[in-house]
Amino acid sequence: MPGLSGRVLVVDDNKVIRQLIRVNLELEGFEVVTAADGAECLEIVHQVRPDVITLDVVMPRLDGLHTASRLRADARTCHVPVAIISACTQYEVDNGRAAGVDAFLAKPFEPAAMVELVRRLMARAAEAAGAVAPGGAESESVVGPTG
Repeated sequence: MPGLSGRVLVVDDNKVIRQLIRVNLELEGFEVVTAADGAECLEIVHQVRPDVITLDVVMPRLDGLHTASRLRADARTCHVPVAIISACTQYEVDNGRAAGVDAFLAKPFEPAAMVELVRRLMARAAEAAGAVAPGGAESESVVGPTG
């Protein structure tokens, strides 16, 4: 395991997907906390203090795009990297970028691609913590399913 680890908040209404993401990240040394939707994410994010947040888009109560917007509007969470793990339609990508989402991973995804995405965001967050974050950082490309 590389020396980089941290805490990831995984938000998805599908329990199987939450567990898949959790197990794969924990195997790589990350601490993982999960939430079933955006409302639960916003309820726990300040206690959890994650280094990275992954969001599904289509969820009950509060969807991933609105959750991302709320996270960006809060001074306590505006710096936390956010990745959308969803179908990644053009609508989701365009609106996700507008909401301040940092990266996108299309479902179905390879677990290794998801772990690598979280690692990149974790490294970017660690670098930003050591320096003033540049305004308007570019979003990562959409990573689609392989095969």
